[in-house]
Amino acid sequence: MAKKQKPQGGGGAPDWLVTFADLMSLLVCFFVLIISFSIQDKEKLQVVAGSMREAFGVKDTSRKTGIIEVEGIPIRDYMKDISQVEQEMDSDFSQVRHEQRRKQGPEANTHDTLEADIEKPRQFATAAASLRQAWQEMPEITEISSNIILEESEDGLNIMLVDQDGRSMFREGSKYPYETTRRLIAKMAPVLSQMPNRIEITGHTTAGRQSIDPSYTGWELSSERANVARQILSEYGVPDNQFYSVVGKADTEPLFPNDPYLAANRRIGILLKAEEPPLPAGHKL
Repeated sequence: MAKKQKPQGGGGAPDWLVTFADLMSLLVCFFVLIISFSIQDKEKLQVVAGSMREAFGVKDTSRKTGIIEVEGIPIRDYMKDISQVEQEMDSDFSQVRHEQRRKQGPEANTHDTLEADIEKPRQFATAAASLRQAWQEMPEITEISSNIILEESEDGLNIMLVDQDGRSMFREGSKYPYETTRRLIAKMAPVLSQMPNRIEITGHTTAGRQSIDPSYTGWELSSERANVARQILSEYGVPDNQFYSVVGKADTEPLFPNDPYLAANRRIGILLKAEEPPLPAGHKL
């Protein structure tokens, strides 16, 4: 019987090559996993961190909220809003609440808890939003939107009407504003009159101002412009007892100290003070 011959040609890849290919595939998968683990999603990490914080207790935090902007341009990054986050009661002591204490038992009543003061920042944020809404109803102020600056500080909410090169808020050398400026100030009155805070109005001029009348200096001009702003606010509803002061400071407090001749130093500041008006005489609680 004739012996059957083996077929000629390739019979597939060698066994060692198949094993080597499997090994390379596993190594590729391994390195892909390492790279994927090394790329962290910050948002997911924040969610995980928040879950861990809620699971293991919370503490007093300081949050920043309320971007102040005019016509979409941020003027001040944040208004600080400090709020109190509820703390976990200490299980080693009694379950009686001591609202002014960090711990709950009598042995641990040594640390006072600071009360959160969030009303004023909220009031200022509301006032700023209301003012922006009122101004948005005036399409004619689009050209001077960059002349309006809202800034929240420790003293309160400061509303500044500043001059720009070629775009003044008041007539040159005059205490009387342009009609657009007058309407802009008048739009503030209903918002400011609803606030319990007193109002301080300050006028400023630039350095090096020259006047035909030597007796009429920047002091007179800045104080008269501030008083005209007060008159407009009073005419449109702000009560007289809400005004705290009307001051002219000439060129003594430039907005840009490095360039006292800059047009933006010439401005009117309307400060909504961070305090409530004093109680009238004879008032009884």
